[in-house]
Amino acid sequence: MGWLAFAVVSAVAAALTTVLAKVGLQGVPSNLATAIRTGFVLTLSWALVLARGETVGMRNLRTRTVVFLALSAVATAVSWLAYYRALQLAPAARVSAVDKLSLPLTMLLAWIFLREPVTGRVAAGVAMIALGAVTCVW
Repeated sequence: MGWLAFAVVSAVAAALTTVLAKVGLQGVPSNLATAIRTGFVLTLSWALVLARGETVGMRNLRTRTVVFLALSAVATAVSWLAYYRALQLAPAARVSAVDKLSLPLTMLLAWIFLREPVTGRVAAGVAMIALGAVTCVW
């Protein structure tokens, strides 16, 4: 499977995540729900690593890699905790629309820090996504 197929699977799974989480959050503190979800993600991730024999890659880990993965994990935790709390307070479609503003932010950060190119076409598409997200919320 190529990158686009994986990206589509990711988008479908993210949509399911939102709807399933909204139902699962009923009567449960959002932080507890996030912790439960994270436990399942951890278990499933390690099961996949073990099943595919990918633990050999641990020999090649550098400190820099671990630091950046740890920072990414902190950002993920903040994102998930905030997302679940937002889902408790607002309709899923509105929360998800605001969450999609991560795309323009990702593009901007990738341009600044990773020097990834931004074409006019990509910038226009991302601007429409941002406008769509704002329109959905207000």
